Amino acid sequence: MDTKELLNKVRKIEIKTRRLSDHIFGGEYHSTFKGRGMTFSEVRQYQFGDDVRNIDWNVTARTNLPHIKVFEEERELTMMLMADVSGSKLFGTKNQFKDEIVTEIAATLAFSATQNNDKIGLILFSDEIELFIPPKKGRSHVLRIIRELLEFQPKSKQTNVSEALKFLSNVMKKKAIVFILSDFVADEYKHNLKIAAGRHDITGIRIYDKHEAEIPNLGMVQMEDVETGALMLVNTGSKKTRLEYGKFYNEKVNYFKDSFAKSGAGAIDCRVDESYVKKLLGYFKQR
Repeated sequence: MDTKELLNKVRKIEIKTRRLSDHIFGGEYHSTFKGRGMTFSEVRQYQFGDDVRNIDWNVTARTNLPHIKVFEEERELTMMLMADVSGSKLFGTKNQFKDEIVTEIAATLAFSATQNNDKIGLILFSDEIELFIPPKKGRSHVLRIIRELLEFQPKSKQTNVSEALKFLSNVMKKKAIVFILSDFVADEYKHNLKIAAGRHDITGIRIYDKHEAEIPNLGMVQMEDVETGALMLVNTGSKKTRLEYGKFYNEKVNYFKDSFAKSGAGAIDCRVDESYVKKLLGYFKQR
């Protein structure tokens, strides 16, 4: 993609997603993630006149001196966008590839956060951390994030959600709003998700194509694993093969839903041929 084409794409996405964030998501984002009032700041020794309701009884018992929890007004938040850039992002059978939907959703969320003067950061991951952009404010920063989502070429085509969550926990010490955009055809991330969700407000957005859920009966077909590049002959005429694939796929979907539910994190299913606008809006209103 040459520079002119890239700038045109960035501008096109900005116009579309900015309109959505201005007229639809700005207020919903604000009411969903703002209004929490006060956040914990520190513990200090009790002073005359302090509100006794804020006494930290654990620290008081440990030190034999009365201590209170100090809170400060929550003025701004940090949003972290985590995007899966593995090989499966290029899958799509109708209208758009998954990576195009990821870019549009990420841009819409970023511009919504910008309206509230929040910082936005980006983590691109495969089975390793491909790129980390620390949180900053402003339109130019959001445009950089969009450019990276459009043109970034990952080193690896495989996926490791667990490693991405571990990295998030290491670099983000303060609470953040986190959106993870992936197809979540992965497992063994439940433990690190629970740790990260204990500190951050996490939402997983599972982006998928309906033709990933089952293999059609097309006879003997050569297929490529987009994450490993391996070629194989698959007998799609075999009912057993189709059932086994369906079982494998459903296991990944159920693992995603179960992991996010038990971790106290939010989850959204977004099919590439459906309106992500309705899905996001419904999720915000539900919260």
